[in-house]
Amino acid sequence: MKRVTGIGGIFFKANDAPTLHAWYKRHLGIDVQSWGGTAFSWTDEEGRPTGGSTIWSISARESDTFAPSSSAFMINYRVEDLHGLVKLLKEEGCQVLDKIDESEYGKFAWVIDPEGNKVELWQPPEGQ
Repeated sequence: MKRVTGIGGIFFKANDAPTLHAWYKRHLGIDVQSWGGTAFSWTDEEGRPTGGSTIWSISARESDTFAPSSSAFMINYRVEDLHGLVKLLKEEGCQVLDKIDESEYGKFAWVIDPEGNKVELWQPPEGQ
């Protein structure tokens, strides 16, 4: 079974999220949306869409999105078989959080790495 197939998103916290949003927008040209991030659409060599995206987002330092981790970042990894991988990680003794979310955005689960960082696993909806 394949485990991670790519990066689905990068999320990090900021002391002053609105100022950081503005800095990234002005200086790096990232189209930060009202929800605090953007979706970079994947394209082929000719610039044609390929059906995937990578999310980039900044949230306020006070956010508990990364709990129980105290880290200032979280990486979302794309996977092909979320339930199968979660089962395998548990068998291997990894600290897998009990919650699994399923929505129109796909399936999500979380594992804590040995440094205490929360890692998000994401199985995209069919066709993405």
